[in-house]
Amino acid sequence: MTAKELKNRSVNYRKKILQYIVGANAGHTGGSLSCIDILNVLYNHVLNVSPANFSSPDRDRYIQSKGHTVEALYVVLSDKGFFPEQDLETLCRYQSNYIGHPTKKVNGVEQNTGALGHGLPMAVGNALAAKMDDRDFRVFTLLGDGELPEGSNWEAFLTGSHYKLDNLCAILDYNKLQISGTTAEVCNTEPIDAKLESFGWSVKHVDGHDIEALISTFDALPFEAGKPSFIIAHTVKGKGVSYMEHHVKWHHGVPNEQQYQQALEELDSVTI
Repeated sequence: MTAKELKNRSVNYRKKILQYIVGANAGHTGGSLSCIDILNVLYNHVLNVSPANFSSPDRDRYIQSKGHTVEALYVVLSDKGFFPEQDLETLCRYQSNYIGHPTKKVNGVEQNTGALGHGLPMAVGNALAAKMDDRDFRVFTLLGDGELPEGSNWEAFLTGSHYKLDNLCAILDYNKLQISGTTAEVCNTEPIDAKLESFGWSVKHVDGHDIEALISTFDALPFEAGKPSFIIAHTVKGKGVSYMEHHVKWHHGVPNEQQYQQALEELDSVTI
């Protein structure tokens, strides 16, 4: 898939995220829009995973640690054929499997997540298992910057480095906002790059909305032999919708009809 095709797919994914959040009258809108370019490149360029090989022990693993932005993951998984898109019309409805956090009851979801700080430790365990079993699959996980203060993450950072897990890549959706304010105000974790390097990880920064830059960054994995890789993806909360961008109120929020139509018009205007 070309970079142009991926860019247009991101626009379409954003429209679908909004469509199903509006239909459900619930959802983590801002974070889903900030991470969707990352998921787009992962599933359409990087990951060796599909409905056909999802039961294979050699598939790549993706674990969404920031589980509250599950709408982005659902939209991509449906596009990749893991389940019919019309299933998403039941999002957050009674007895639906398509709830507000990833669950293994949904085809294509590797792990139940949502309790923050759990995805990275599980990813470390998967990557270590690959090394122990002499398998070539890779493990990816997406973290939210608001979950970095969780102590379990730092135990996992230590463990990943100790076991030289260069088959592991953690990506930070670094939009600098969380539910109660800026990450700097709530619990400052800077300097993230220096801290992770001191823990033995190889770190790169990237514009999390630049498709070409994301492709080249993922293509460079592992960044260093014998070290796990960490990508700090600089993103914008609510990316693509002007009135949502950089606003903490859209961490969790549903557009009204007028706002929804404005968002669709703005997204249509950037289709390449």
